[in-house]
Amino acid sequence: MPILKSAYAALFYGLTPVLRLGRALAWMALGLMVLIILMQVVFRYLPFLDALNWPEEAARFLMLWLTGLCAPSALRWGGFVAIDMVPRAVGGRMGGMLVLFLQLIALVVLITAVQLGFKHVNSGWLFKSSSLMFFVEIGRGSLENLSFGWMRMQLAFMYLSLFVGFVLMLLVNIELILKSVILLISPDETLPSDRDAIETSGD
Repeated sequence: MPILKSAYAALFYGLTPVLRLGRALAWMALGLMVLIILMQVVFRYLPFLDALNWPEEAARFLMLWLTGLCAPSALRWGGFVAIDMVPRAVGGRMGGMLVLFLQLIALVVLITAVQLGFKHVNSGWLFKSSSLMFFVEIGRGSLENLSFGWMRMQLAFMYLSLFVGFVLMLLVNIELILKSVILLISPDETLPSDRDAIETSGD
């Protein structure tokens, strides 16, 4: 039992600041995405301006990253859509065992997702964005001969959002499994709770 509690505490206190940072970055990505979309609306419909070719892909890039950064917090807080009538109806130790069983199934799914996400990121280095670019150094040699230019962004940077999200969700899922096991063994055990948690119950 002390080993389980120590492992749970390590994951909980290690993940909490990471998830908090992810949510902060996701909020910034959301705000930037809204600004980019509004800018595209202005450029598209004002008669003396031409529509830009990059806002749609930039907004999609930001949307993927804010999803990957927020999904782990949603998993920890129970924010995903779920049918929990059976565990609630059963209640007690049987309900806890059912929840643990579902978490173990999710563990298998997330392990598979992490593996597929890693392969997807690797394949993304072979392809480049159609409109998103970086301003980077393209010349070589001495400092006097440095040259810079625009280079198209590899799609791996976009795919990386899903891989990061799946890795964090996997760690959160392991944390939830440890919590379920501890509460099955000792239902009255007091465990640390996330103070940032948003109430997601429909009750």
